[in-house]
Amino acid sequence: MPHLTGAQIRQSFIDFFISKGHTPVPSSSLVPGGDATLLFTNAGMVQFKDVFLGTDQRPYTRAVDSQKCMRVAGKHNDLDEVGRDDSHHTFFEMLGNWSFSDYYKKEAIAWAWELLTVEWGLPKEKLYATVFRDDQSGLPADQDAADIWLAQPGFDPSHLSWLPDNIWEMAETGPTGPCSEIHYDMGETCCSLKEKAGHHCEVGGDCGRYVELWNNVFMQYNRLGPDELVPLPATHVDTGMGLDRVTAVIQGVNSNYRTDLFWPLIEETQRLSGQNDSEREANFTPYRVIADHARAAAFLIADGVVPGNTGRNYITRMIIRRAARFGSKIDLNEPFLAKVAKVVIDNYGAHFTELKKNEKTILDNITREEKRFARTVEAGIVQLEDMLSELKKSGGKLLDGGRTFDLYATLGLPLEITRDIAREQGLDVDENGFKAAMEEHRLSSGAGKAMGVMGGSDVAVFSEVLTHLQKAKKLGAGGVKYDPYGNLEIKTELLAIIRDGEALDQAESGDTVEIILPETHFYIESGGQVSDSGLLSSEKGDWQVRVDGVRQPAAGVITHFGEVLQGSPQVGDVVVAQVDGARRADIQRNHTATHLLHAELHKVLGEHARQAGSLVAPDRLRFDFTHPEAMTGAQLEQVEAGVNHAILENHQLRIATKGREEAMQEGAMALFGEKYGETVRTVTIGDEHGISYELCGGTHVDETGVIGLFLITSEGSAAAGIRRIEAVTGKRAYDILHSRMKTLKETARELSVPLEDVSKAVRNLVDSAAESRKQMDSLRLKGAAEAFEKQIKDVKEIKGIKYLSMLVADADADTLRVLTDRFRQVHPSGVCVLGSLVDGRPVIIAFVSDDLVKKGLHAGNLVKQIAAVAGGSGGGRPNLAQAGGKDPAKLPEALAMVEKILSEG
Repeated sequence: MPHLTGAQIRQSFIDFFISKGHTPVPSSSLVPGGDATLLFTNAGMVQFKDVFLGTDQRPYTRAVDSQKCMRVAGKHNDLDEVGRDDSHHTFFEMLGNWSFSDYYKKEAIAWAWELLTVEWGLPKEKLYATVFRDDQSGLPADQDAADIWLAQPGFDPSHLSWLPDNIWEMAETGPTGPCSEIHYDMGETCCSLKEKAGHHCEVGGDCGRYVELWNNVFMQYNRLGPDELVPLPATHVDTGMGLDRVTAVIQGVNSNYRTDLFWPLIEETQRLSGQNDSEREANFTPYRVIADHARAAAFLIADGVVPGNTGRNYITRMIIRRAARFGSKIDLNEPFLAKVAKVVIDNYGAHFTELKKNEKTILDNITREEKRFARTVEAGIVQLEDMLSELKKSGGKLLDGGRTFDLYATLGLPLEITRDIAREQGLDVDENGFKAAMEEHRLSSGAGKAMGVMGGSDVAVFSEVLTHLQKAKKLGAGGVKYDPYGNLEIKTELLAIIRDGEALDQAESGDTVEIILPETHFYIESGGQVSDSGLLSSEKGDWQVRVDGVRQPAAGVITHFGEVLQGSPQVGDVVVAQVDGARRADIQRNHTATHLLHAELHKVLGEHARQAGSLVAPDRLRFDFTHPEAMTGAQLEQVEAGVNHAILENHQLRIATKGREEAMQEGAMALFGEKYGETVRTVTIGDEHGISYELCGGTHVDETGVIGLFLITSEGSAAAGIRRIEAVTGKRAYDILHSRMKTLKETARELSVPLEDVSKAVRNLVDSAAESRKQMDSLRLKGAAEAFEKQIKDVKEIKGIKYLSMLVADADADTLRVLTDRFRQVHPSGVCVLGSLVDGRPVIIAFVSDDLVKKGLHAGNLVKQIAAVAGGSGGGRPNLAQAGGKDPAKLPEALAMVEKILSEG
């Protein structure tokens, strides 16, 4: 076999399929664009999922790529195995070749055999193939694939196996089909079960001798549910081969971690730990975890997934903290992972340029997260050890999921680390309980539900309508023409009416319908910009349909959905389609403002402040961006002023269409998690170099001066590591500014000062009020103290305990605490319980001297019992505690409980 580096293997795979007529396609983001059904891109086919479902078309029918993937959640989750063996990873590259209604099994299998045996020179006698057969599934055996394998030159017929699990599914729903796996014989020495009596190595077994290299999936079905498969509109080929594994085979090593893709990371970790080679080999599990997690963290952060508390951000936080914990096993107790991630950036940055571009952000985020973890990990593990000790004493084996989540929520110990430690002691964690507690916390904190599954059952309905319209010559091969950048009003023909999934010739007033026209200028919601609305009306004026929005339910089909306001629209009618121009203009002002805001955040905060989501509506804009802390008032003022200056400078917008890779290489910014085609629309604001240069399919103003005014209305946290700015422009900004000025003028009149002196006058009022409160507090304390002094000299005693229980009039909690201090000065040993009404609600303070605490009295328990009488609760330290109540009439009765509690204690 030729000696090839991992990078050369990746490129030779791509070059081979280019020679077979494939278009090279760049890897998409680890965050699936426009797909809410997946946490991460977990296979090469994710970016082509809509093509398989028939909801999109590409300008090519054959593609080749090396796709970034993460498998840490859902159906495909390899995290548990990472570190334990030599082949599993969280992040990996999937080499793939694709056919979209072009070639099928014959070409896919023949080219796979050619690449492996001719191009890469793998010995034919070591290669095995599997095909699908499952008599219980109701699906036919894949005899075609079997026959094609047997026809390959030099393929050994005895190396073909039939397996029931040779059917590939990306998730619980979505495209699926039979597959043919290619395995490689690593030799008997790689069998982990060779000492087991009666063991026989076999393809598809788990002893490690036969490793799967490549999976060729033949997409035929769309899974709509556990028992529902429907045929896809056309057949496709989807193949996937892990770069790490094939590199290990070609380089002749028995571990993915000993290839040149990983070994530099291992060496850097060893340099940092100071261990010798034998110590490294004895501790190879931590080395594997650190190398894998450093690589995964670098790629995640490069794609905008910074460490956080939930969802994708939780995964980034977890793998950094898990790597740090394994680092401590080889005496790496200071932040170190960024140094290993730097090797990832250096080794992978030539192909994945986003690593180099975001190097500082990657390294800063990793180190910051390690430092956060270091502040809490010791306390978390100590508490966990106590919990595990309790579990062992009780004879249990499963740690409570709710308590496990509390460890994460309060001390930052992720489930995966808790699970690692528990398993090291022969125990485990109730993961379902943890997830339930996390979900409850997520919902209570205001997080929303995920969007619905992509590719609904109405795809077939609209595809059938499209086919009918194309056969009738009403639509061309590309389907409905879409141009949201042209005229706001067009005259055209009504081609189809759909109501409740059924095509109609005519609709009636009050019907909710979807209408298809041969062309549309209505904008389809995407990239954060909401859909256009408007009106469809007949040329004769005898019917109207209110358009609430537009959507694309299938490739080539765009529908206008809404309600028939009057009359009876019919297929064939001449239609006037009118976009709501005023609403569109408001949306355009807000959309262009988001581009200016993004650019200004880069200036004020730094390049790490990257867009992580947005909403562009007619009345407001919302902009999420990566930043680890709240913005200061000065920073917000600077950003707002910068955007307004750019508006006043009245910059022209330059819009162009070009290849995606060309635009990205020129430095165009892309929206986090958004999906882009091969050809993209770019928006440049400003001169040749531009204030802003972004990929964007949205609608915009022609020049920035049209925006008018930009006002930031709020800045806050959207998630850990993600900040959110909300703002307004144009008419809405004027309305807010007018309202504020009106309030300011009214305030100036009330204060009898000029507008410019309002701030000073208010400050004087605040200072005066503070002084008045100070005087009132002093008088209140003096009055309470006088009454208290009369009682403090005449305290009661029960069972040798001196105590005072007293209702103090007109005292707040701070005053009550001061009085308990006075009690302690006079009576070093004793109990003091004081109550008062604050804003009409009972407040109770309890003090217990230290000597009585040692005898078992607890102020927190005492005050809780007392407050219960007044319908409240509380608690605190053993020597000082506070409680509140709901029923002011019961406060005297509650305070009277002190004597009873002490006498019974």
